[in-house]
Amino acid sequence: MSAYERAAGGAPALDLSPAPGAAPFPRMVLAQAGAELRATLRNGEQLLLTLVIPVLLLVGFSLAPIVDMGGGRRVDFLVPGVLALAVMSTAFTGQAIATGFERRYGVLKRLGATPLSRSGLMLAKTAAVVAVEGIQAVVIVCVGLALGWRPHGSFLGAALLIVAGTAAFSGLGLLMAGTLRAEATLAAANLVYLVLLGAGGVVFPLSKFPDGVRRVLEVLPISALTGGLRAVLGQGAALPLAPLGVLAAWAVLSLTLVSRTFRWE
Repeated sequence: MSAYERAAGGAPALDLSPAPGAAPFPRMVLAQAGAELRATLRNGEQLLLTLVIPVLLLVGFSLAPIVDMGGGRRVDFLVPGVLALAVMSTAFTGQAIATGFERRYGVLKRLGATPLSRSGLMLAKTAAVVAVEGIQAVVIVCVGLALGWRPHGSFLGAALLIVAGTAAFSGLGLLMAGTLRAEATLAAANLVYLVLLGAGGVVFPLSKFPDGVRRVLEVLPISALTGGLRAVLGQGAALPLAPLGVLAAWAVLSLTLVSRTFRWE
């Protein structure tokens, strides 16, 4: 019996008319986050920045005595620093470059005008960054364990530091992408990455720098994240409040500036 026949006999008719409308907000955010994640994993340059370079640094500096890292084993010094570098590469460098070119080509403006909304787009970008960082952490920790690294502290404390570092670096990356031209963002983000790699305590101990320079470097977000992770994972310390405070200050400052200066086109 057809739907029309059932309707004629008093049964409710089958409604086949379209019902257009936006998907639930969480589903839209997850769909956009999945698209952002797939785009990152399919991009060779992004993979080089987020996975290949950190792993090569970890393996190379762990096996070869290129740099004097003071007492202790090299791998114990390097793993926390490379984890911090991975956070910076994804939350700051990769996000700044990708968002800068999306703004240049009008992608941000178009997506912001969809039912997803601008806030949903930013949530999706944040979720994608966190997902990439999770992959990075698993890979780096596995490589570190294979090289003989033995963590001594709490992974929960390390996770809190990484969350604070992600907020700080995301704010700085979005601040750069939302104010500079895409080409300028590309050059500046890569330059900052290289400078902080060398001066942020990732592979070179801050103790090697003069006292005046070291005090300045210690308030950088990469130095705070590196030092905090090293204290928690290498020394078994409780959650270090000083590095966490530095990261929180950078996060509040940068995200406040982003909310006031970010340009969508």
